[in-house]
Amino acid sequence: MPTRPDLRNVAIVAHVDHGKTTLVDAMLWQSGAFSERDTVEKTGERVMDSGDLEREKGITILAKNTAVHYRGPAAQALGLEDGVTINVIDTPGHADFGGEVERGLSMVDGVVLMVDASEGPLPQTRFVLRKALQAHLPVIVVVNKVDRPDSRIDEVVSETTDLLLSLGEDLMNEGIDIDVDSLMDVPVVYASAKAGKCSLDNPGDGQLPTEDLEPLFETILNRIPGPSFDEDMPLQAHVTNLDASPFLGRLALLRIHNGTLKKGADVGLARHDGTIQRVHISELLATEGLERVSTESAAPGDIVAVAGIEDIMIGESLVDLEDPRPLPLITVDDPAISMTIGINTSPMAGRVKGAKVTARQVKDRLDRELIGNVSLKVLPTERPDAWEVQGRGELALAILVEQMRREGYELQVGKPEVVYKTINGQLCEPIENLTVEVPQEYMGAVMEGLGMRKAELSNMEETAGYMRLEFTIPARGLIGFRSELLTSTKGNGIMNHVFHGYAPYKGDIPGRTRGSLVAFEQGETTGYGIYTLQDRGTMFISPGEQVYEGMIVGENSRENDIDINPCKKKNVSNMRTSSSDEAIRLTPPRILSLEQAIEYINNDELVEVTPQNIRLRKSILDRTVRGRAAKNARK
Repeated sequence: MPTRPDLRNVAIVAHVDHGKTTLVDAMLWQSGAFSERDTVEKTGERVMDSGDLEREKGITILAKNTAVHYRGPAAQALGLEDGVTINVIDTPGHADFGGEVERGLSMVDGVVLMVDASEGPLPQTRFVLRKALQAHLPVIVVVNKVDRPDSRIDEVVSETTDLLLSLGEDLMNEGIDIDVDSLMDVPVVYASAKAGKCSLDNPGDGQLPTEDLEPLFETILNRIPGPSFDEDMPLQAHVTNLDASPFLGRLALLRIHNGTLKKGADVGLARHDGTIQRVHISELLATEGLERVSTESAAPGDIVAVAGIEDIMIGESLVDLEDPRPLPLITVDDPAISMTIGINTSPMAGRVKGAKVTARQVKDRLDRELIGNVSLKVLPTERPDAWEVQGRGELALAILVEQMRREGYELQVGKPEVVYKTINGQLCEPIENLTVEVPQEYMGAVMEGLGMRKAELSNMEETAGYMRLEFTIPARGLIGFRSELLTSTKGNGIMNHVFHGYAPYKGDIPGRTRGSLVAFEQGETTGYGIYTLQDRGTMFISPGEQVYEGMIVGENSRENDIDINPCKKKNVSNMRTSSSDEAIRLTPPRILSLEQAIEYINNDELVEVTPQNIRLRKSILDRTVRGRAAKNARK
């Protein structure tokens, strides 16, 4: 089959924070994508992380593409005087956004796997690499951050090679044909993406490579093939992502596999249900650097955006009307975690001006999310104003709630639960591979906590003064564990996890060991009221805040819930006391982020999310009704 020598489609995959987006930045700068007047201060660091949440959290959430036009020595050596266009897909490293990774890999002909020179391969490295090998994509290994003082380059290269071979063996056992010789011959590039330097030779632990990114560009051109196509085949283009433009409406991002797509042409849209619909391409956009520019036609291998098709969906195909040959649908892993999202029913609902509070508005927003998020599912519940939202993990669902909060929605969010399956008549639950890195002195406390959560230790090793512990653990056991880990290790613990598979139900896991302090009166909190209560536990509120009956205002130091009154005022009298003039000293409240609040709540509690506040509350606000329900549950 013929190939296009002037084009390379490559995805950059890695674990969280191993430098993918930083490397794309450096490739754009060194290929001349920015003008001479541009500076890092003007463009910002990590230009591919365009979302507010991505910049705040320092993670990639959505897979994005850019085009690097390379005209360097490696292109000239191949006789390509006009250079080579390298379409780069920057993918998320977090397994919760695995649907984005799978979608990104369907667009490319090879992957660049980045591994931290100190941390080595971690769970998400295994996850994204497995997906690449399943798709039979050639791999280039980039050992990044080689200038870290604690780098251990040779060991990391050895660990990565072992990972490649073990994944190859696993896939062969599953009946997937893998070329083992190519896995033994994977090229390794040593880089510091932040400095924009790399080399093909090991610079030594903690040392900076001396060359620019030329060795990486050369390796991509020589090791990753150009897109192949069949000259006799009609048009076949796969829709892999959706975007929107204020001028053009919905945009569909697609990879052309065969044939040519022309602006103004009428083509067939192969729908999910098997029907072919006639559609018109009103605009065709190619990517140059970070910009989309209008073009007249696109050839096989090109990644372009089309406008003019209002109801196009991810996974559908554009085909020739006279000879339609649809491409297979994109498949993604099933969701493992579910969470109930409903409208805000608290006494303080609707107090934020312009907030979106109705069931219709919330449902419309969830339906819009389904259009672009292939790994999400929304199911109805018994209540017409609440829905069960299923996703890959807690973080993915928390990001969705945070995005809706910033868009002005008021919501109520329930405790995350796992999605069970019945396999061969047996109840099974999702199991995760968990990696924890902790200082040695905290190892005992962490292992004890994980033992109670039904975790099983599979490996243990020491790296740079830290113990790296690997477990298999039910996904239920991870809910709420992150905050417990930070507490038991005084902030020194690092955890990463990735989906492993389904296994028989492991039994009950104990929940939160401390109860809640619940307000039984509506009003404004006072310093005196909080002062008299702070010995009972940790407070979540400050003086002067509005509370309502059933709102959780603190954590009890014991395991039972207590109804309290933080609005209590000091009685005024004309009697003098020795303590009357003493200033009260309040302990600062514990402020929970959205993710921490979702992890913290019990089954009978909810998180109230508004554009301005995050509050915790009981599902049943009335304490009399709540007490009666608890008594019935104990029976």
